[in-house]
Amino acid sequence: MGARIRMADPIQEVLVALRQFRDERDWAQFHNAKDLALALGVEAGELNEQFLWKAAAEANPARVKEELADVLLYAFQLADHYGWDIRALMLEKMARNAEKYPVSKARGNATKYDAR
Repeated sequence: MGARIRMADPIQEVLVALRQFRDERDWAQFHNAKDLALALGVEAGELNEQFLWKAAAEANPARVKEELADVLLYAFQLADHYGWDIRALMLEKMARNAEKYPVSKARGNATKYDAR
């Protein structure tokens, strides 16, 4: 990649770098919502594979880190494709989750909100 510009917003810094990486390779033509979502699923599977058939502590942290980065990069690209504000999207979802899982009912309980 070319020279990196430091921005005040770390999410925008990642998006600018992702766009530059994509555009230098002329890959925007392949980055439609469907294919980004499918790639995200593939990378999530590769992340899951790091834990398959072993105790969580046995997973290789370096491989987990690498696969998690791939998942996040595709998730960011998918949000960017739609023009969504990633920070707002995550905070809005967390607010909805707080309503579904109030501390008084959810603390120490892994049961899904609609299964209680």
